[in-house]
Amino acid sequence: MTPEEFRKHAHELVEWMASYMENVGKYPVKSQVKPGEIFSRIPGKPPLKPEPFNFLMADLEEIIMPGITHWQSPDFFAYFPANTSPPSILAEMIIATLGAQCMNWETSPAAAELEEKMMIWLRDMIGLPANFEGVIQDTASTATLAAIVTAREKATAYTANSEGINSGRILRVYCSEQAHSSVEKGVRISGIGRKNLVRIPVREDFSMDPEKLGKAISSDKKKGYLPCCVIATIGTTGTTAVDPLRPIGEICSKNHVWLHVDAAMAGTALILPEFQWMLDGREYIDSFLFNPHKWMFTNFDCTAFFTKDAESLIRTFEILPEYLKTRTRGKVNDYRDWGIPLGRRFRALKLWSVIRSYGTEGLQEKIRQHIQFAVKLKEMILKEKDFEILAPIVINVVCFRYAPSGNDEKQLNDLNEKMNHLLNDSGKIYLSHTVLNGKYTLRMVTGQTNVTFDHVEKAWRLILQTARSIKL
Repeated sequence: MTPEEFRKHAHELVEWMASYMENVGKYPVKSQVKPGEIFSRIPGKPPLKPEPFNFLMADLEEIIMPGITHWQSPDFFAYFPANTSPPSILAEMIIATLGAQCMNWETSPAAAELEEKMMIWLRDMIGLPANFEGVIQDTASTATLAAIVTAREKATAYTANSEGINSGRILRVYCSEQAHSSVEKGVRISGIGRKNLVRIPVREDFSMDPEKLGKAISSDKKKGYLPCCVIATIGTTGTTAVDPLRPIGEICSKNHVWLHVDAAMAGTALILPEFQWMLDGREYIDSFLFNPHKWMFTNFDCTAFFTKDAESLIRTFEILPEYLKTRTRGKVNDYRDWGIPLGRRFRALKLWSVIRSYGTEGLQEKIRQHIQFAVKLKEMILKEKDFEILAPIVINVVCFRYAPSGNDEKQLNDLNEKMNHLLNDSGKIYLSHTVLNGKYTLRMVTGQTNVTFDHVEKAWRLILQTARSIKL
């Protein structure tokens, strides 16, 4: 592709992008294709001769777009959001154009120093103590794994990396029953082992029970186990429950256990002064993560990972072969030593673009709106006698179910599962579910970048209409 051809196609593509953002709400939110349908339409062999770019764009529209679930639709209420925004998209275009490999300071000094500054901005925006240092990881799963491995090394006096995981006492990791699946994956990958992940029961509000955590750690120590890490969650995936950091932190401090906090989605709410209560006990935190790529309108992938013990993090992950030695070693942050990958993208640029474009006050305004939408949705649900709320509404997630009288729990579970599929198959909205106390639970998340209360009301009307139409 010549520079002239690139310029032509790039301008055309920007028009396509802008049109997509304007019209995304007109697509079926959830893809309507069947398994294998897209695969079967793609040729079995690559072309022998070069093809013009407009061929690809034609196939994008005809083959690919029908198989896309539109996460940027304002009618997307499922899972947690994976938001983007125009400032983030523009920065992502610059990142792709520069094609910088940001593993060391010397490979891209501006990338390293902008990342350092962005982590300071985010740290201060969400209210972490000034002694925390940050790095951008790709996802929360990677950041949680980095925390678990660092906790493993500290607990074993850094011998596990050199001697192996089975050279000493059996390590134990603790999380609530509502913790994200990435915790189990991290425990498995780290070599600690799934059977050594202790799931702590939750209280009525689905947050971790600190008393039961304390008993579990005491019991394990008496049995000869070595507790090394507790993962607390601010905003669990199922219900956005908030684990109480202060009592959990006190237990961790008393027992010399690393405290990692997963605030993947809910961490963005910490930019609001009225939600700083979620960080009560912050002085006990050893590492902390949240995802600007979820609720801070920054393209996936971008996870902010903070620790007050960067020395231990670096000691855990640094490897220095001859070809990576530089004259600036020790004078700057070489972020390849702060996590698992060697190669790193210039993610800080899109954070810079988003924060500057919205401003702190603009971000706060949108987050407050999303939270208020959830409050209003709860009020609408409570007006209906045959619906019930199944978990406290903390931020932007509402857990509910259709519960007409005269049905047992199995019938209600079947009914709500059927309703969920009918709603999603309609293409008009997209919801996901969880199970709470054995009850099939619909989750509605009011966190998409461009969602308005009109979208929430329209979705609720469709839910009511669908519920009333189902034959019991």
